[in-house]
Amino acid sequence: MPSSVHPAPSAPASFWPRSCSTDVTRPHIRILATGGTIAGEADPACNGARYRAGVRPVTALLAAVPGLGEIASLDAQQILAIDSKDMTPDGWLHILSAARQALADPSVDGLVILHGTDTLEESAYFLHLTLPTGKPVVLTGAMRPADHPEADGPANLLAAVRLAASPDATDKGVLVVMNGTPYGARHVRKARTRGLDAFESDQSWTAAVPDGRFARLTPSTLPRVDILPGYAGAPAMLINASVADGARGLVLALTGHGSVPTDWEPALQRAREQGVALLRASRCAGPVIRNGNADDDGAGWLTANDLPPPKARVALMLALAAGWDASTLQHQLPGF
Repeated sequence: MPSSVHPAPSAPASFWPRSCSTDVTRPHIRILATGGTIAGEADPACNGARYRAGVRPVTALLAAVPGLGEIASLDAQQILAIDSKDMTPDGWLHILSAARQALADPSVDGLVILHGTDTLEESAYFLHLTLPTGKPVVLTGAMRPADHPEADGPANLLAAVRLAASPDATDKGVLVVMNGTPYGARHVRKARTRGLDAFESDQSWTAAVPDGRFARLTPSTLPRVDILPGYAGAPAMLINASVADGARGLVLALTGHGSVPTDWEPALQRAREQGVALLRASRCAGPVIRNGNADDDGAGWLTANDLPPPKARVALMLALAAGWDASTLQHQLPGF
């Protein structure tokens, strides 16, 4: 594990179950289910070698976790039933609508969202920027399907409800909990393709702060923003194709410090002249310094600071939906 990644912090006592005798004293947690591996089952057509995500309903997932009712009173809604590889911006807006409705309910003390792990960090960050702050919001998922003999979903669901019921999770923005470890949405990422310890962060969840800067934004759709990868020999036609197909913004997932290939510069200039927002990011960890190894001011490029490309895309989509101009966005980006 990289040295910059914090080890799992010990959870405070209030993260663990409360001793409650009546429903009146227990917090009320709403659970929104969207599918994912946590609701997956082995595919009989493949002799168990593969699985289908999003098969089991949320009622079955709750029934598989004894003791949930001792932590909180619960209600649950099945709002999607998909593999998170198929999550879309429209899916984010659907989750956002259900989450805002839940948090506006005075009887709801916290929210748990069940989600596939492939795009969990993107959905978590989108909600982190768009939900009103205050009440706990916790996303969780699973690395093994529900019918696996050592399924991790039940333990993750239990941990998520515990965290959402804890006063320590208030005013933290959106959180993620996986494999017993909480993370803040801003810094969490899925770092490994397999294993229960697939998620990591370079910041402890206890340092997480709320955001919600787009909490009043109510878009019916989100502007298209594409991520274009930088690599040896990457052709400029990637830029031309995205712009021709209607992209309003491009996140450039570049090498090193966010180095723009020389061959890309004419195509980027044409895109900028057509009003396309261009955000320079890196496929590496660490910040992209504005006007460091590129003349961002002269070229009209934005810089992502230390946001990884998928989260930089989320930020750019929301900023464009809010009607921010380039100067406003660049001024705000260091605080995202």
